[in-house]
Amino acid sequence: MGRREPGLRQAVHRSIVVVDVSGYGDARRTSGHRLVVRHALYQALRRAFADSGLPWKDCRHVDCGDGVLVLVPPGTPKGPIAASLPRALVRRLQHHNARHRAEEQLRLRMALHAGEVVHDEFGVTAPSINHAFRLLEAAQVKAALLTSPGPLAVITSAWFHDEVVRQTPSVDAAAFRPVEVAVKETRAIGWLTLPGSPAVPGQA
Repeated sequence: MGRREPGLRQAVHRSIVVVDVSGYGDARRTSGHRLVVRHALYQALRRAFADSGLPWKDCRHVDCGDGVLVLVPPGTPKGPIAASLPRALVRRLQHHNARHRAEEQLRLRMALHAGEVVHDEFGVTAPSINHAFRLLEAAQVKAALLTSPGPLAVITSAWFHDEVVRQTPSVDAAAFRPVEVAVKETRAIGWLTLPGSPAVPGQA
């Protein structure tokens, strides 16, 4: 009996938000600590989305163990993702960290992108999703978060920066700096910012 190949699926344009917990695998964390971290991560995301007027319950969430892939519904304005979401997330992270021991605190890297996403019976796939994850793994993002007093480092794709960040009046585009991303097969320019940090990335 021949193997049945999957049929061609229609792609849908989605905004893509990926977050990753820095130091999740640190040996000082126990399984109990990681359960607290995972619960706090989802709680912070849900509340930050609500604070930003973004429909968390209508998003698709893919758990990554030490992070989350969030696909925002088509038609949802992208401006709040760039303007409100990072600030709201910083507030939620600061609130959590002030009340928990070091092993249960959260410091996050976040990547913002958008593109055509295909769904199948197993989940989702798209070059745009791969690109967002590559941005998240950029060495410059990890280094920036490591030296930042704030709990969040954000990198956007060049497309997201040009089409959303620079076109949204409530976003301070001057707080972003370009970085060269070289991860696996990806060679690209991303735009890095540290919301909640008193230092502008370009001046660090």
